[in-house]
Amino acid sequence: MSTSPLLSIIVPVYNVENYLCQCLDSLLAQNLSDYEIILVDDGSTDNSGTICDQYAALHSVFQCVHKPNGGLPSARKYGFEASRGQYVTFVDSDDWVSSDMYCRMCQAIHDTQADVVVCDYIAAMPDRKEVCTTPFSTGFYDKARLEREVYPFMLYSGVFYKYGLAPSLCNKIFRRKLLCRHLLHVPNDVVVGEDAMASYSCLLEADSIFILKEAFYYYRSNASSVSHQAMPSRRLQDNHKLFQTLHDVIDTTAYPCMERQLDYYFVYQCLLTYPPVFRNMTASPAVQKQIFCEECDFPLLQKAFAHVPVKEITGIHNKLYALCIRYRLFGAFRFFLQH
Repeated sequence: MSTSPLLSIIVPVYNVENYLCQCLDSLLAQNLSDYEIILVDDGSTDNSGTICDQYAALHSVFQCVHKPNGGLPSARKYGFEASRGQYVTFVDSDDWVSSDMYCRMCQAIHDTQADVVVCDYIAAMPDRKEVCTTPFSTGFYDKARLEREVYPFMLYSGVFYKYGLAPSLCNKIFRRKLLCRHLLHVPNDVVVGEDAMASYSCLLEADSIFILKEAFYYYRSNASSVSHQAMPSRRLQDNHKLFQTLHDVIDTTAYPCMERQLDYYFVYQCLLTYPPVFRNMTASPAVQKQIFCEECDFPLLQKAFAHVPVKEITGIHNKLYALCIRYRLFGAFRFFLQH
């Protein structure tokens, strides 16, 4: 292997002993020679760290580093600092990839020298697999084509809610210099939207990308709806951190089209979050109302709900929730939560 391999694959690992071997075996099976795999054991308390050490001892392509638990963003940064690749990608340790994923994506790098290569992915649920694809056609996109065809629909394709390019870091390969500038600004304590914080700012700075409309990455997805799972109240503050960071790092002056897309993204995230948070909230109705109104008055959210037409939001409950948030109607919001 050369001093600086073409590709570094960074795998943050935390308590995934039941899935880890499937992930690592899929990476070991790649039909590619010029790559390294950085395993970052983020303070696992099960056998995950031991499994990482075993793979590193048996296969020279693996390098294992251990660190105290610090969360996904810190593990990704730690792995990035340990990596040497000209291009870098990430794999979640409970997911897996097809054997030709990186061969095909690196071939696009060889052919076009694109800053970013993107592929489709597969949501692997317990009862089915669903291909998640981009609306953009296969091919090379220089800056002019990105600005004309991709950026206006990158976060919001025009259908509520479908991304033009999904925020995941794992179905993309990035030129190293992009991540140097945009991975490190992701707060270590963020627990929602960490991919979006890095990927979209990288894509906006890229001079070119190559889109492969083939699904190589398998994302292990929970089949149950997020909207029916309990969420703690701290998720509201996590949303604020996500929204404020995205607002700060995405240059809406250079790319005015992103302003509208951020509004749609913020509304979408709130409609995913508010129902399970408030259903699970044990505070008194008076305190809940205060929290609800404070959310409605958060400037980025107030603007977003004022600008996104309710008619473009899918689902009758989502439309009703959006109206309640726009007009600070806590009583109606609580009623609709129960019906």
